[in-house]
Formats: sequence, structure tokens, C-alpha cells
Amino acid sequence: MDRNKFSAIAHRNHAFSNPISKAKIMKMLGIVSPKASDKVIDIGAGKCELLIRLVENYQVTSTAIELYDGSIEEGKRNASTRIPEGSIEFIVEDARTAVERCDPDGYDFGICIGSTHALGGLEPTLKTLKRLVKKNGHILIGEGYWKQTPSPEYLEALGGADESECKSHADTVKAGEELGLIPLWSYVANEDDWDDYEWLYSMSVENYCLENPDDPDCEAMLQRIRTWRRTYLTWGRDTLGFGLYLYRNN
Repeated sequence: MDRNKFSAIAHRNHAFSNPISKAKIMKMLGIVSPKASDKVIDIGAGKCELLIRLVENYQVTSTAIELYDGSIEEGKRNASTRIPEGSIEFIVEDARTAVERCDPDGYDFGICIGSTHALGGLEPTLKTLKRLVKKNGHILIGEGYWKQTPSPEYLEALGGADESECKSHADTVKAGEELGLIPLWSYVANEDDWDDYEWLYSMSVENYCLENPDDPDCEAMLQRIRTWRRTYLTWGRDTLGFGLYLYRNN
């Protein structure tokens, strides 16, 4: 079963592929309030919904970096009916390779939500965006954090994860401060946000398999989503958080 196929099906009904509510995300963009002359880069842009809305609301020009071509193709289709052609530069490539060709200090707003793994983790991502974003520009990170110490059983259920892979909420903010960034705002997903995200994620796979019983991946997908759903309800809902972290580059 292809991991990207599973993720695309699970997220097919999500506007944004993370558990922060649309209202919080749009308020965060309002805090940044980009100018029409601003350049934005989104690393791990997925279906590019965030960039499309930035163009719709603020007329920015932007660059989307995404490894999975299926997500970019969906982003292109959505963009074609909503924003002027050429507003987004679409790059389908490994993020570490793509950012090497990006101009230092070339962007006013740098974004990486739920994709810091693409650049090797939180700190490397913050360092990369600090390099790409102009002085006094904005950096927006979306990152998981521990609400409490994860149990060994939960870490095992996550595929043998390590506690060091996430920080606390406070230490996630601090990671940017230690690189000289100025924290401006943060939102975290509350329980309703998480439930909206996780149940839609789960239901999308269940419905897809009901609608497409001849897909040879259905059995594996159902086993995976049902295991994940039990993991979320048993441990994840109380243990794993997700936050948006807005910084000013200093």
C-alpha cells in the first residue's frame, strides 16, 4: 500500500491536512496580514490550500514545495478555478534539494505545517526558514508536541517512535527563540479540533473502501485506519498535541 495514496484518501475531505481549525488558521494569516508585493514559500505544501487562500485574500505570489505529485496536481486543479495563473510556483521535489535553489532572504513569509520531517526536524526547519525569510519577515510552523509524557505502549503503537521526536508546547516555542526568532502567537488544537480532524480522517478511508470495494488496497487500508483509530482514542487524544507557531525573523 502506497503511503501517499493512503494519506491522500484519508485527507480527501480536509481543507487543511492538520488538526488546527480553519478559523484559527485564517486568524493567524490575518495577524501576518501580508502585502500584495510579498513572496511566500510553503514547504510540504500538500494540496496548497493555504497558499491559495493567501493569494485569494492578500494577492501574494508564492512557491509551493511538495514531494507528492498527486497533492500538487490537486492543488493545481483547485488553483486554476480560484486564483490568477502563475500566482503559485509549484515545485515537486524533495524539500532539502529544493530549498538549496531558493534565494536567501528571498521571502517575506515562510511556512512549514506538519512537514518539518522533510527538512530533518523542527530545528533544521527553523534554521532553513530563518535563512530564506527576510529580516522582520514571518515564519509559521505547525508541529506536534507532547501534552504529557507518552507511554511506552503509545510510542510502540506509533511504530517505535521516540519521546525525543516531539517537545512540550513551551519548548517548541523556545526552539525558535534559541535561534533568535521572536515568538508572536501560537494556537493549539483543542479536543474538538482533534476530533473533527481524526474522525474525518478515519471516516474518509472507511467511506472510500465502501465505495471502492475492488481496490486491492482496501483490506490493508481498513486494517491501518482501524488500528490508528484505536491508537488515537486509547492514547493519542490525551497525549499528542499540535500547534501553530508564528515567529518574526530577527
